[in-house]
Amino acid sequence: MKILVIGGSGLIGSKVVNNLRQLGYDVLVGSPSNGINILTGEGLDDAVKGAQVVIDLSNSPSFEDQAVLDFFETAGRNLLAAEEKAGVKHHIALSVVGTDRMLESGYFRAKMAQENLIKQSKVPYTIVRSTQFFEFLSGIAQFGTVGNEIRLSPAHVQPISSDDIAAVVTDTALEEPINGGFDAAGPEKVGLAELMKRYLDALGDQRVVVADPKAAYYGAQINDQSLTPTGAARIATTGFSAWLSKSQSAK
Repeated sequence: MKILVIGGSGLIGSKVVNNLRQLGYDVLVGSPSNGINILTGEGLDDAVKGAQVVIDLSNSPSFEDQAVLDFFETAGRNLLAAEEKAGVKHHIALSVVGTDRMLESGYFRAKMAQENLIKQSKVPYTIVRSTQFFEFLSGIAQFGTVGNEIRLSPAHVQPISSDDIAAVVTDTALEEPINGGFDAAGPEKVGLAELMKRYLDALGDQRVVVADPKAAYYGAQINDQSLTPTGAARIATTGFSAWLSKSQSAK
């Protein structure tokens, strides 16, 4: 079975590609460096030809509201059109838990637009909505830093490791499409500000975390339900301490 992984050289994509290749599948990495460009359409028709499964792990290089919307709409239309033409049997997209509850944020509106394009296409699909990755804690800290303070919401999050979400996506590629979506999350529900404090303490970072209920998360106000799974979800096993230990030992 041929599987095309768009964004196959990124954080999650490289892990998914490795997982599938270890299982013996024919995997093509879809990236501009391989002559496959989902924004211009270059190389797409040839890339999807003969592919039974396409996994879209692409992400916008810009989080500016219009730029991120343009990215997901253009890329989604190009990719899905090529898949329809080629008769792809399963389109898998990685989205974000809470997308439909976070439409104040330009990024989440763009992910919602991506999901809607998938639902409107003729290609059978599965949307995997993931909680935030532990690996993005550093970026969240930078985003929220003013001077020596990091102002973050105390609202609950339920982060997942990149290894665990890559395993979920890998498993999904080997399953039948559900023409719907499901949530995937880590095992621990914790306040975002509290999690950041634990993270910085472990790194010896002297910045001060301030729990501020009014602090925005990528442009949107959040509560305990905004970024945590609702209903049935696939719950991974790697908690914060295990992830941190593994990530530090890998350095």
